[in-house]
Amino acid sequence: MRKPAIMLQGTGSNVGKSLLVAGLCRAFRRRGLVVMPFKPQNMSNNAAVTADGGEIGRAQALQALAAGVPASVHMNPVLLKPESDTGSQVIVQGRARGRLDAKRFGARRDELLPLVLESFARLEQAADIIVVEGAGSPAEINLRAGDIANMGFAEAAGVPVILVGDIDRGGVIASLVGTHAVLESADRTLIKAFFVNKFRGNIDLFSEGMTAIADRTGWRALGIVPWFHDAVRLPAEDAVDLEAVPGIAGGRLKIAVPILSRIANFDDFDPLKQEPGVKLVMVPPGTPLPGDAALVILPGTKATIVDLAFLRAQGWDIDLRAHLRRGGRVLGICGGYQMLGRSIADPEGIEGRAGKVPGLGLLDVETVMAREKVTERATGTHIATGEAIGGYEIHIGRTTGPDCARPLVEIGGAPEGATSADGLVAGTYLHGLFLSDGFRAAYLAALGVRSDLRYGETVEAVLDRLAEHCEKHLDLDAILEIARTRAT
Repeated sequence: MRKPAIMLQGTGSNVGKSLLVAGLCRAFRRRGLVVMPFKPQNMSNNAAVTADGGEIGRAQALQALAAGVPASVHMNPVLLKPESDTGSQVIVQGRARGRLDAKRFGARRDELLPLVLESFARLEQAADIIVVEGAGSPAEINLRAGDIANMGFAEAAGVPVILVGDIDRGGVIASLVGTHAVLESADRTLIKAFFVNKFRGNIDLFSEGMTAIADRTGWRALGIVPWFHDAVRLPAEDAVDLEAVPGIAGGRLKIAVPILSRIANFDDFDPLKQEPGVKLVMVPPGTPLPGDAALVILPGTKATIVDLAFLRAQGWDIDLRAHLRRGGRVLGICGGYQMLGRSIADPEGIEGRAGKVPGLGLLDVETVMAREKVTERATGTHIATGEAIGGYEIHIGRTTGPDCARPLVEIGGAPEGATSADGLVAGTYLHGLFLSDGFRAAYLAALGVRSDLRYGETVEAVLDRLAEHCEKHLDLDAILEIARTRAT
């Protein structure tokens, strides 16, 4: 039986689709509906691990939280994790299915679309309504033949579409009307309505603009959504956002995170971004690490060896040694942990060319890349403080060496991670450490900062405010009406 569903597509990337889907999921949940988020195809290195050990885009995990349902691999059946400018690792229904050049991705439509529809059908079984997020823009008509992310999916699943325009970047009338102009008539008829997002100022000033769009497209106008300022308090999916919003608080404890070229799982730092006593600095390429930082965190990366070379090209390896001479601390997470060791070996060429490269030499450990990928949720204890921790592992490679005799954490009774003899450098494969309020408070206390933040409660409160924002500025009854046309 077909269930109500609605798909938000955008006139371009970064128009706010992910946030709006989260808001609609929470708003419909507050109306008593069982809501499932869905994104047929995503491209992001910011992944989350589901309870069954699969990978999905971080945005879909947040949307699941907003909907109040467990995250599932079927919420994002195809995830592309870029490893270079032209190639990506392909994750299908939570599991790695090899690597693919961008030129050849469209040719896999016939293989992938049935799996996408299978995942969608699984969600239908438990849902009252499914809120679907598109990717990029349907106006990229050169990609239509191989599309499974926008109109290709909407057509195959019979899901009505609402098109979202971003007024903040300018040209919103042209982008909405232009999308209408370039689409084939069959795709055009799938779009039932539109709304405008990210408005700043008096929305009444754009009423004539909304009329102009409706007149030129024949689509129903569903509202104008003002800029949602609290969006910075929710996990971001795209690395392009990192420099724009480096932190919310401006405390005295400075923590620096270099933005690697393939940075991954950077939502690790979202709780630190909101700590009143912390000033989190995301350091862009070409900028030295700040000399007054108390802590430098090397983040995860989708391509450790490539990003180790990138780090050195920025001169950050020199900055790290100076930082340690000043008594600063260094923490490496996942790929950042691997970089801290004496060497990284990739004998099978899993990341690219087979070989072995020297690491930063700040931990007495060595890493060997292994083809088997670890993706699992984990709970345990931070050894130094005894605080409970939770998170997930998502990596290839095994790290061993003398400094592993001083593990950072204990997971399932087994030691994990490594610490230098002087205690200034540490590494772990565990993502999500700082989500644990008790651990984060103890860790920051050792650096001289008090923490009372309850991060999970903060995210829940922001999602409620986001739902209220959507309720106020969008015609949710009309959206439900359109979604229900699919089930008739």
